[in-house]
Amino acid sequence: MDKYKKILSYIFPYKSRVALNVFFNFLSVIFNVFSVTMIIPVLGILFETQPVVTERIPFEFTTEAIQNNFYFAISSLMIRFGNIQALIFMGLFAITTSFFKNGFKYLAMYHLAWLRNTVVKDIRNDLYKKSLKLPLSYHSNEKKGDLISRMTSDVQQIEHSIISSLEMIFREPITILVYLVTLLLISSQLTLVVLILLPISGFIIGRIGKTLRATALKGQNKLGVILSVLEETLSGIRVIKAFNAEGKMTDRFLSLNSFYTRIMTKMFRKQYLASPVSEFLGTAVVVIIIWYGGSLVLSAESSLSPQGFIAYLLIFAQIINPAKSFSTAYYNVLKGMASADRIDDVMKAKVTIDDKPDAKNIKEFNHAIEFRNVSFRYEKEIVLNDIDLIIPKGKTIALVGQSGAGKSTLVDLIPRFWDVTEGEILIDGINIKDVKINDLRALMGNVSQEAILFNDNFFNNIAFGEYKVPEEDVIRAARIANANEFIEKTPLGYYTNIGDRGNKLSGGQRQRLSIARAVLKNPPILILDEATSALDTESEKLVQEALTNVMKNRTAIVIAHRLSTVVNADLLCVIHEGKIVERGTHAELLDQDGYYRKLHNLQMFAE
Repeated sequence: MDKYKKILSYIFPYKSRVALNVFFNFLSVIFNVFSVTMIIPVLGILFETQPVVTERIPFEFTTEAIQNNFYFAISSLMIRFGNIQALIFMGLFAITTSFFKNGFKYLAMYHLAWLRNTVVKDIRNDLYKKSLKLPLSYHSNEKKGDLISRMTSDVQQIEHSIISSLEMIFREPITILVYLVTLLLISSQLTLVVLILLPISGFIIGRIGKTLRATALKGQNKLGVILSVLEETLSGIRVIKAFNAEGKMTDRFLSLNSFYTRIMTKMFRKQYLASPVSEFLGTAVVVIIIWYGGSLVLSAESSLSPQGFIAYLLIFAQIINPAKSFSTAYYNVLKGMASADRIDDVMKAKVTIDDKPDAKNIKEFNHAIEFRNVSFRYEKEIVLNDIDLIIPKGKTIALVGQSGAGKSTLVDLIPRFWDVTEGEILIDGINIKDVKINDLRALMGNVSQEAILFNDNFFNNIAFGEYKVPEEDVIRAARIANANEFIEKTPLGYYTNIGDRGNKLSGGQRQRLSIARAVLKNPPILILDEATSALDTESEKLVQEALTNVMKNRTAIVIAHRLSTVVNADLLCVIHEGKIVERGTHAELLDQDGYYRKLHNLQMFAE
């Protein structure tokens, strides 16, 4: 119920649209009831079971006054024009009321169409914004395909089930309430039986649909796994083909898909049970009402007339469809709540890295970055242990060591992709946790081993994260990064699309484009995470030249795989098993005959 209230909270800002929908639904129901109830006096006078009313009484908001004056109007019409002509007039009147009924119904749906789509848009927007705010730790633990499933199929399921049920939620209760009041006015005894039977029917339907939500949740979770496998397959298609793993991946997918199919079959069988069960119960209730109502009509003590009983049955028949729709909506809501649960898991996920309420603004980097007794663990495993390091402004610091030593983790702590477990990191003497995250990251440019590019043109990839960038600035950044030459050779130059993740470019071109993006940002601090390790010799030379241009007059933190690229660094730090075991210049470290010299000798031997 709390989840449903949360979804309904998205509707609250648009309460004026809800009010219009409810108002037009109310008018539609009133005109429908009026067109049905007018049959009572017509049948009574036509079949002479209702005496002709020849006197009008003063109008009051009472059942007796309204009924008497209504009967008087119809009686006058029949006396003046005859029964046949009166029937024609009544037919035209019925057509008119039907026009207004359906016109108001359309107006209600007109406003609901905007409301339901806007609510879904808001849910999708909030989910996307929350996914961007969540820390890297969340994205590392969750499967990408499952998160995509929550943002697409689960949101769509909410639209199909819960939001689409708004029509019934706003209209059917009004319809049922107005009809029940009308039935109560016609026969209180018969309506009492109805009020006993309908809750019993609702209880039976509710018991049947109780397990639907759990089954739907299993289905949505399994769909998330399927989408994860699809995402992995499409991303790793080259490896799958290279290792002849098509059969293995196919078996895995077919197994998951078969299990998902069994779950969804079970769910739909339960869902499809709603309509026949509600129809059967409706028929049973109608039979009981006919029996009891018929006995009231035949009883001399009852005030229920034959024409009143006929009208009662007609109005009660109007209740059955809304009641069935309501039971269908109930089943749909239960099914949609499974998706709401999965979306709520994301919305409730804790944003562990966020600005403090009193976070400081910082626009410049003036002195140094300092690590003080910094330790870090992802869960239980210690990745960094007791790191002390000062990175002065304008200096180039290189981090070297074996894979898995903790180099990338160390540099990821500076822009607060992760937060330290112990100790603190200071920038110009201020703990980075006390600084606004956007300001902190604005001081830094990042070039990683894998160039992350987007399915867009060259211009927008270089200007990523910036607004209203002059074209000459983008071209200047590309030239510094040695990217301008190959960009201008493309058909549309800077406005040529580079494909998904830049798959139309070589590795060196992608990396130079990534460097151009960092150049345009013009940050005082540059973080280079093995930016040349995946390149061939020729591409590495071009990229290294671009990096040298970028690093001028900047503070640079470089993770290096090839030691030859950092021999001129102001300080080299050798990281081993999460600790800085050696530090100094290239020459000083060679003289120490320690870890660095071993790494250097191994690379020299390999070359």
